[in-house]
Amino acid sequence: MWKWEADGQAKAVVVIVHSAYENHHRHAWLIQQFRISGFDVITGDLPGHGPDDKGSPHGESFDDYMEFTGKMIEAALKETVPVFVVGHGLGAVMVIRTLQRRQLECAGVILSSPWLVLKHQPPKFSSMLTRIAGSMKLDHGITYDMLSRNEEERPKTRHAPEVRSIVTGSWYKEMAAFTKGAVQSEKQVQDVPMLIHTAGADRLTDIRETKKWLKRQPLTEFQFKEWRGFYHDVYLEPEREEVFQYTKSFIDNGLRSLGYVIEN
Repeated sequence: MWKWEADGQAKAVVVIVHSAYENHHRHAWLIQQFRISGFDVITGDLPGHGPDDKGSPHGESFDDYMEFTGKMIEAALKETVPVFVVGHGLGAVMVIRTLQRRQLECAGVILSSPWLVLKHQPPKFSSMLTRIAGSMKLDHGITYDMLSRNEEERPKTRHAPEVRSIVTGSWYKEMAAFTKGAVQSEKQVQDVPMLIHTAGADRLTDIRETKKWLKRQPLTEFQFKEWRGFYHDVYLEPEREEVFQYTKSFIDNGLRSLGYVIEN
């Protein structure tokens, strides 16, 4: 994992948990925006998702993903400023599962396009094959064009490769069980201020199910924002500055509620 320090004195630390089929470099713009806005950032590549780990299909254990997510959060909690956790896509589900399993001393959670219910599935033929051989390769069929309308952010270097959605059949089945468990778990999430961003034109997730899930949670403070016409990766969209300002306002309000003086 890595830590980026804020420009000037940090008023909070932000943990970023990225999604499947990518690495943390895809969030370079977001990391920089947090830094110049006065936040330290802790993030890193989930197991098997680094820029150099592209020779084989994803087959890592979700327990390893959860362990790494926990380590990043624990590192942030050692700081002397409030902690906010940001999760995107599958990373958002990891944050949800963490909040279902333990109590975190965090000031707020921001989730973008959580993979609670996927409407984009691999071809039925490939899905059938996974029942026969879990080690068989499977293409989820996700491309950059499905994730963002922003041509300026289209990956061009080895540090930001095209989305790699080749997985093993066993990984995909474990992912399906993992996300289903988040939705159907009898354990509700910890009551912590929460902001959820969804994309109105998301081709991967069913945002209606995300809204239903949110309404079932025992949260005393939450915001749900649907960005009309946006694709899945809301922090990469051409209007990402607006998304970031919405996020920053949520964090600043959280800090004010803790007694911090926030200068605009």
